[in-house]
Amino acid sequence: MYEYVDPFIGTGATDLPTPKGLAATWWWPKPQVGNTHPGATHPFGMVSACPYSGAYPTGYGLYDFNTEGVPDLLYDRPVASGFTHFQQSGTGAIRKYYNYFRVTPMLGPLDDLGTTWDLLDEVAEPGYYAATLSSGVRCEVTVGPKSAVHRYTFPAHDAARIVIDASTGGLAIPHSQTVPLKAHLAMLEPGVAQGEIHVEGVPLAVHLEVDAPGWRQLLWYDRRLMPGGTRLDFDYIRPTTLRPFGLIFIGPSRAEQTVEVRLGFSLRGCETARDNLHRDISRTQATFSGRRDDTAATWRDHLGKIAINAESDDQATVFGTALYHSLVKPCFAPDESPWTTEGPYAFDICTMWDIYRTQLPLMTTLFPERSVALAGALLSICEQEGNLPIGYRMAKGADRFSRQGSALAHTFLADLCHLDLPGIDWDWAMVHLEMDLRRTYGEDYLVHGVAHPISHTLDLAYAYHCTAAIAHKVRDRPLARQMRDLAQGWRAAYDPGTGLLRDSTFYEGGRWNYSFRLLHDMRARIALAGGDEAFIGLLDRFFGYDASPVTQPGVAPSVAEMEAGYDLCRFEGLNNEPDYEAPWSYHYAGRPDRTAEVVHAAIANQFGIGRGGLPGNDDSGGLSAWYVWATLGLFPVAGQNLFLVSAPAVAESTTRLPEGELSITTTGFEPVEAGGPVSYVQSIAVDGKTLERPWISGRELRHIRNLHIELGPQPSGWGTRIRPPSTSDPLHATGGET
Repeated sequence: MYEYVDPFIGTGATDLPTPKGLAATWWWPKPQVGNTHPGATHPFGMVSACPYSGAYPTGYGLYDFNTEGVPDLLYDRPVASGFTHFQQSGTGAIRKYYNYFRVTPMLGPLDDLGTTWDLLDEVAEPGYYAATLSSGVRCEVTVGPKSAVHRYTFPAHDAARIVIDASTGGLAIPHSQTVPLKAHLAMLEPGVAQGEIHVEGVPLAVHLEVDAPGWRQLLWYDRRLMPGGTRLDFDYIRPTTLRPFGLIFIGPSRAEQTVEVRLGFSLRGCETARDNLHRDISRTQATFSGRRDDTAATWRDHLGKIAINAESDDQATVFGTALYHSLVKPCFAPDESPWTTEGPYAFDICTMWDIYRTQLPLMTTLFPERSVALAGALLSICEQEGNLPIGYRMAKGADRFSRQGSALAHTFLADLCHLDLPGIDWDWAMVHLEMDLRRTYGEDYLVHGVAHPISHTLDLAYAYHCTAAIAHKVRDRPLARQMRDLAQGWRAAYDPGTGLLRDSTFYEGGRWNYSFRLLHDMRARIALAGGDEAFIGLLDRFFGYDASPVTQPGVAPSVAEMEAGYDLCRFEGLNNEPDYEAPWSYHYAGRPDRTAEVVHAAIANQFGIGRGGLPGNDDSGGLSAWYVWATLGLFPVAGQNLFLVSAPAVAESTTRLPEGELSITTTGFEPVEAGGPVSYVQSIAVDGKTLERPWISGRELRHIRNLHIELGPQPSGWGTRIRPPSTSDPLHATGGET
């Protein structure tokens, strides 16, 4: 899928065709912009590099701070003041915006630093970005796992400059700047320098090599050169005392002369940053081209894990880009933890609430070794900082987004436990999992039997269910029994009179958005709503069956406009995360046909090509991974080692798993189009054997070689009799394994 990736998708405000059919009734309350960036990335790498305008939220792009509706413009065209390192991917108000060590090619004086130039002739592909500044300098960046390489092609000039600004951080909008707490820079030899800034409590070191023979190199402070100086030290810096500082390289340039800038990064000091650079980039090769080729090869391998028979180049582009965005985060930085222990470390888990249902299961399926490393990193973070994080960034402390959800790491770890993946000390894990359930909202759950926001009651009950499986694995039967009993507390969250969650506060949504979570006991949950027909009636209302089209919020929507939208109690159309899994609730009520209708409406209407091709924030690949799963005709029930099966959006796909290739083939396939007919599953065969049930286990998925789906224009009886498993099912009623 490498050739079909367009990293510009999601960088602009949502610009999709007017939705048709069911999708026209959905309401999008959150920002209508993908918040992705087109900069150079490495699969799950520590470092990214991107042009910097200072705009929200990645540092690239056109937009001001925004939390709902259409984002307002800061710029009317792409511009940049240089190229920075470390960016979020698809997130919103994450409050840690990075963009450190800005590198700027200049033809004017140092006083011009911070000027924005137009970005012309932009090109982006996995691992590579290029553009020409309106100053005439051609700029290219690529990255390795812990490094970045820049290449600048100058016009003829008597005093060309490469300026490194070590004081830059965050965004150029109010309250979003990151100021180094302390810093030092040192010149070591011609073309070589090192430095370290302390940002958000983390020491970020850089080793810098500039290939510009004969150019002068100097330190600078407050836009003034410091001839003769070889070191800058700042013991402390406050926002009111901050003055820009950094390094500059100055010299004459010939027309088409290239200058290469190489940067290695580390959270363990300058020497490690140097080692990381030299590990990523051999000093004996043509470094930019070599690093670009190596990163491209890694991306080709990762993106080659899934192949689809697309109906059009547009569909291939949307799918390839969705897979790409699903593999950017988290950032893995082995042996880089701030507490100096060796082993796995990761950041930009932003956030578990966004990624635990779609993106992390995709990573576990395609790259289980990455998930094992992430598990080790999460447990180390918990040991050092006292919590299994909901969100974790490259910063110390206060990195948990506890309002979003509770104990979500338990879901991720349960899937790894079910798969029996090697490399995790489950006894060590069990200590942290049990204690984490008692923290924050967990205390209310234990004392009062319910936690508010009420969605946390569902989180905690589900986490107890997930943890019971891990307790069983470590043969702690009394603890497993205790966990299973506490997992029954989800019932207290629901009002039997309405079949919905009880009134409460909710994070980015309302009780309708959270009421259709996939629980561990969906059989009992549907009974609580009054049975299949009552539950289906609630779902139909939520998804807008027989409802009129709605108008989406515009720029700076009013309070009244937003309240009217929330009063619709409607599906958010993948504009936000609370109801990502809701379409698959129909499976548990014996209506997989409804799942197909909703999912195909989303695929056809809510994703497209171009910068405005996403319906909302991509959130570290959470949204993109939903599209990947839906296109394949699968959906992971995170924490249960379970995949629900539905009608795919492509006639054929091949997924390269660690144990072998899984092909999903169809007969009777019709292209998925906005307003077009829906294809329904008529029957399924697994390696030639009939599958009556609408799910497969995670273990089965890894060993199935062919999943053949017969499709037709009308709903069938498939998937209506045997429901996906629930904890209250009679023994052996789940249908067993194939």
